[in-house]
Amino acid sequence: MVTLDRPERKNPLTFESYAELRDRFRSLQGDSSVRAVVVTGAGQNFCSGGDVREIVGPLTDSTPGELQAFTQMTGDVVKAMLACPQPIVAAVDGVCAGAGAILAMASDLRLGTARSRVALLFVRIGLAGCDMGACAMLPRIVGYGRAAELLYTGRSLDGGEAFAWGFFNALHEPQELGHAARALAGSLANGPVRAHAITKRMLINEWDMPLDAAIDAEARAQAECMQSNDFRRAYEAFVEGRAPAFMGD
Repeated sequence: MVTLDRPERKNPLTFESYAELRDRFRSLQGDSSVRAVVVTGAGQNFCSGGDVREIVGPLTDSTPGELQAFTQMTGDVVKAMLACPQPIVAAVDGVCAGAGAILAMASDLRLGTARSRVALLFVRIGLAGCDMGACAMLPRIVGYGRAAELLYTGRSLDGGEAFAWGFFNALHEPQELGHAARALAGSLANGPVRAHAITKRMLINEWDMPLDAAIDAEARAQAECMQSNDFRRAYEAFVEGRAPAFMGD
């Protein structure tokens, strides 16, 4: 299990931290030693989005080519998270805004606190809500109408509302959040890692599939799982009345 965090106050994203996250998640795609990931912020905040002075200001003077390169690079962070085969758990306390909220959305599971504040703030600086895949991911998490409300208005959700809307899988006390996220990630890491990777792949690949195509794709994926040693070990453990030991092969 690996934990990724940002050390700055309110944890804004810089050009370097976008690239760092992209490269880190890309490196995990071939790292069999890591079986689950926790993404969290330092202190009392998850991530406040792109740094206003370092990123937003300079963008007002950038060329069209530079702007395209920047938005492509930030989107590549989400692509890397989605392609990362390990389950990703986001531990969200305090501010979770802009690109920070998208990092949480790109995670597979999200834990929050009552003092969490989730907001898609792009409209407040004259930008569209279609950033880093937000218009694709957010409706699938909270529904179209709620996603439209958040993206058009830029209003924030407190932890309780975010949980009620399905953005958070669970709420925890702030002092317990890190432990809860690591415990959840640990339980996933101790599970059938190859099967988890296939589940994640299919959850993403089936977003735009017709039902018949999804059923066929799942038939192939499940048959792939049935060829694994983990499947055989789990069957033998079940027959013998003991807990299985998953090895990821």
